[in-house]
Order: sequence, then C-alpha cells, then structure tokens
Amino acid sequence: MPDSADHTPTGARPDDGPDDGPAADVTADAVDVPPPPPAPLLELRDGLTDVVDTDAGLLEACAALAAATGPVAIDAERASGYRYSNRAYLIQLRREGAGTWLVDPIEMSTLAPLQEALEGSEWILHAATQDLPCLREVGLTPTSLFDTELAGRLLGYPRVGLATLVETVLGQRMRKEHSAADWSTRPLPESWLEYAALDVEVLLELREHMATELERAGKAEWARQEFDHLLGFEPAVRVDAWRRTSGVHRLRGRRALGAARALWEARDEIAAERDVTPGRILPDSAIVVAATAMPTDRRALLATQGFHGRGASRYAATWVEALRRVREMDEDDLPTRAPRGDGPPHPRTWAEREPVADRRFKAAREAMLNLAEVHHLPVENLLTPDYLRRLMWAPPATREPAELAEAVRAQLTSYGARPWQAELVTGALVGAILGAERE
Repeated sequence: MPDSADHTPTGARPDDGPDDGPAADVTADAVDVPPPPPAPLLELRDGLTDVVDTDAGLLEACAALAAATGPVAIDAERASGYRYSNRAYLIQLRREGAGTWLVDPIEMSTLAPLQEALEGSEWILHAATQDLPCLREVGLTPTSLFDTELAGRLLGYPRVGLATLVETVLGQRMRKEHSAADWSTRPLPESWLEYAALDVEVLLELREHMATELERAGKAEWARQEFDHLLGFEPAVRVDAWRRTSGVHRLRGRRALGAARALWEARDEIAAERDVTPGRILPDSAIVVAATAMPTDRRALLATQGFHGRGASRYAATWVEALRRVREMDEDDLPTRAPRGDGPPHPRTWAEREPVADRRFKAAREAMLNLAEVHHLPVENLLTPDYLRRLMWAPPATREPAELAEAVRAQLTSYGARPWQAELVTGALVGAILGAERE
C-alpha cells in the first residue's frame, strides 16, 4: 500500500481561500482525526543466540540448518562507510525448525560446511545484489533465491525498503537504528546483534505473503525469471571510477581533471591497503579544491581547504608528488571532459545529430511509461533504460513488421532482457520504430 500523503480535495484549487459561510467557524480541533496507533514493534521470537565464531560452533549450526526444511532467510552486515572492502562481517540465517543463527565469518577458517548444509535450498534475501557479492566472497552461493525487494518492485509497492514492506505487508514495525553501524567492530554489542537477527526474523513470512501476491497478480513467472537472472549477478566494473568524485564536474581544463584523477588514485591505493573507506582518508571536496589550486609543496597543500584532517596531512608527501606528476604530463596524457563509452551518445544530443533516432526514443520512452503504469511496476524494472537507448539508437534494419518484432526481441535478449520483458515491450517498441520513420 502507498504511504499516506496530502491531497487537494476534488473540485478545490490549491489557492482557494477560506469559505465565508458557517463552515468557516468550525475549528480545526473539531475535525481532527486521531492518528492510527503505531504498528507493534517486531521482537525476536526465540531470543538472541550466541554468535557462532568457532569452527566447532559452525558445524553445530550447519547440522541444525541441514536438518530443517523450507527456504532459508539470509542477510549479511558489511561495514560500508568505514571499510574499503565489501566483506561480510556478520551473516544471519533463519530456517523453519532451526531458528536463527548469527555467524561471524571473520573468525572462520572456511564456510564450506555452511554452503554444503544449504545446498539445494531456496535463499530469501532482501536486495540480493547488495549481499550476493560479499556472500560469494566467503564461498556462499545460492542455487535458487527469492528477493523480497525485487518482488515488491514487481508488485508496484512505492517503497520497498525492508522495514517499510514489513510494516505494510505484515503490520509490524522494525528498528533501524544500527543500519549504518561499523560491523567490523569486535565484540559486537548485544543491541546490534538483536537488530541483525531481526532482519531475518520475518523474511520467511514476508516471502510467503509476497509469493501469494505475485501469483494473484499474474507476475509469478516474471519474478521467477528475475530471481534466476540474479543468480549470475556480478557488480558492474566502473570505468574511470574517479569521475564519480563529488564536485569533479566543476573542474575546468584537462590538467585539473588529471589532478583529480591522480589524487583519487593515490587515495584509493592507500584506502585499499588500510581497508578504510576512502573518504575517511581524504574527502572528495579536498580533491576538487587541490585539483583547482594545484599546490606545489607541503606548506601550500596543508593550507588548502580540506587538508587539515589527520589522514590528509599524514599522506601530504603522496598528494604533493601526485600533483607534481600531473604538472609534468603531456597534454595528450591528460583525461578529457567526456569519457569514451561503448554505448550511444546521451539522448539529449539526438535531436540535432539523428532526428529520427530522437523521435524513436521519445515515442518508445512514452510507450514504456504507459506500459509500466498499466502493469503497476517501475519503468526501470519493465526494461533496463540502457537497453532502450541502445535499441532506439541502432534498431534492426528490417522494416517488415513481423521480422522487425522478431529482430527486436532478439536484440533485447542479447542485451540481457528477460523473456517476460521482451514479450511485454516488443510490440510497443516496434510501433515506436515504424512510427518515427513515417513522420
């Protein structure tokens, strides 16, 4: 259900003034409706168990989980914002008949027994793309899964955070006060452990409710294809990741861009070596200021805004040396403003460069928005935006409708579109291609 919101009453204008009739004398208190009571706070059913942090303890957990039945709820806690790595510092598991287990992967020599115990079971995760990489890093890989966040998107829920879905679907309220905690801390406080255990407490029940909703909505097969697709998920490799430095777009000139790149790369190397999030060594804002000012020595560098922190000054010689190398670079070795990509240009340039492609894209985008609204799901889940841009920039050559439909479907599939997506959007996209060329 969507969150409550204020709406202008039917027939009224936002700028309507107060009524001069008798109703104007009614005070606000007379029409106030008391807010509904808050949803009950979610509590642990079985109490908090000890953290499994020995190989012997892991074997006990594996025996219990393997003897139980049904899907397994799994979550992992990382130390985003504190550590450079994306490793899991705590893994939570719950299975009907086995209860909840909290596993510390840092202390384990191997998690192979856990992978064996879970073999063949369905894993329930929320926002699987967040946890699959760190689980895979410690040797845990599902053979089938159910993603409650993705299910919420396919069902058209406007907000799909775990706490929101639990309250909307199950009528229970979750604590979220430790979501940004440093999970590399040892020992982990009891309140953090309780918070972590609660994240898998209701995943089994939430999965059952959402699976039923998907069946009723005729979207169960869509979900199955999406979940199967997630099994092969790999995080995108960022090309020119330094360009994501906050504020780098304000820099002028290739040498300033080169300085930002050099400082970012030096910071990244230090952060990886120390396993500390880069921003704790040197903030992005300091990189942008230094790339503009180009200080030539330690004194000038430390006088630059943002270089007063401990990390910034500790590595002052590194920053000065990085800037020196940039000053001596040939112009041709410096980065350009726009990175070269393998995809089409940005659609805002199409009207001037390729007017027909521009018409195709605008018609296709409108068709996707309409389809998404009809089927009650976000447009980006209907079709990946990059697939749409690529197809409209370089569609198949044939213009015979049946052949074009087959070719469009094949092209979408080659990009990675799932069968349900290709089937749903092909007709609209064929219409956009043919319509644009008739104008």
